Amino acid sequence: MKNLKLLFIAFLLTSCGTIVNYDYEKSTNFDDYKTYNYFDDIETGLSELDTKRLIRVMDKKLKAMGFSRTDNPDFYIDIQSQSIVSRNNSSVGVGVGGGSGGGFGGVSVGIPVGQNKQSRELIIDFVDETKTGLFWQAISESSFNPNASPEKREALFAKIIDKVFAEYPPQKD
Repeated sequence: MKNLKLLFIAFLLTSCGTIVNYDYEKSTNFDDYKTYNYFDDIETGLSELDTKRLIRVMDKKLKAMGFSRTDNPDFYIDIQSQSIVSRNNSSVGVGVGGGSGGGFGGVSVGIPVGQNKQSRELIIDFVDETKTGLFWQAISESSFNPNASPEKREALFAKIIDKVFAEYPPQKD
């Protein structure tokens, strides 16, 4: 029974995490890319403050990976984001029924339980404008609390970015 509880807790912790999907141009030589910058006209879909937080976190991660930000980069980064609201379909049913003399009748009411879940999809594109165009993309989806404190938002971005760049550069088959 104790093992079952631990398994259930582990399932809950992993099911609420960030999901990341990757795609890349298979002919890309990722060793060619050492410098980056962001597109000037970037529209992330985030608030201005969240955009600054995300870029700050990305700059820190990319620097740790050996990249440097410059005005004449090897590639540009584009970031897009959107909020996704998932309806909670959980409900509790209450029913009343009865019958007499061969007739049956009933009433059932579903009462919603819980709240709608909010998540955020974040798309990060690496674009080489001189060679291949889009050469790497990561799409992440994670839970999102619009009322979180600035510190919690930045911590969430740090977790997302760590997971996004965990598979960069991709291992070619």
